[in-house]
Parts: sequence; structure tokens; C-alpha cells
Amino acid sequence: MHTDTCAGRPSRADDYDAVAAVVDDWWGRPILGALPRLFLDHFHRTSLVAGTGDGMSGFLVGIVSPSEPGEAYIHFVGVHPEARKTGLARALYERFFEIARAHDRRVVKAITSPANRTSIAFHQRMGFTVTGPVRDYNGPGHDLVTFERGI
Repeated sequence: MHTDTCAGRPSRADDYDAVAAVVDDWWGRPILGALPRLFLDHFHRTSLVAGTGDGMSGFLVGIVSPSEPGEAYIHFVGVHPEARKTGLARALYERFFEIARAHDRRVVKAITSPANRTSIAFHQRMGFTVTGPVRDYNGPGHDLVTFERGI
């Protein structure tokens, strides 16, 4: 696996199959259910895929909110285990911030599980305000940590 830190290219709807093929393996547990095909069908222009001829090294699924005019949301980010700690996740985030600003968004939000300490630490390093765990954020018994950053 080539581990360059290129921020990737805009995704296409047909990138979904490649993402779906690796996401559970990259997480080490079943997670695909949190990333249905509709995200790349409808938000591929604001999402990113990074990689080389060796294969995909990372992806980011991002949305410029159609309901909150100043906001964007990062729904899902994945980095191949061999490409971690190379700056790729940071590069994907920075590229998404550019996309969000081009759509007149000034705030980016995201969420994660309270157990995902790696994600929480990453978002703190990226300058996000961390809140929570927010009790019942995703319904009864589904507490989540929220992130927010001005861009």
C-alpha cells in the first residue's frame, strides 16, 4: 500500500463498492451499516477518495448541509491501516474544509462513539470543540460525542 498524503480526488457514486469492500476490515468490526450507498449516490461531489494505483488509501464522506446554510458535516472517514499516521486523514479534512468554504459553509461538524478515543484525540488536534458524550444523541441509549470547528 502506497501511503502518500495526497488529499484525494472528488469521489464518484461508483466509488461506493470499493469503500464498502474495505470499511469493515479497516475498522476491525462490522461498520458498513453506518455507511449506506445513498451517501455516495447523493453526496459524492463533496466527498473524497485518496489512493494510487496500489489501491484506495482513504476516503471521506462529507456533506454541505442543505438545511443549515452555514454548516457542513463529515459523516465518515476511513484510512487504510498501513496509511495511518502519514497525515492522510488531516489532508482529507483540510481538503473538505476547502470544499465547505467554497459552498459558503463556515462550520464543520462530526460525531463519534464515546469509546472511539482515537477519533476524539484526532478531532481535538484538528481544532474541533469536543462535547459530550451527549446522552441519547442518536436515540435512547445511543450516546455520542459531537465535534464542531469553525473554518
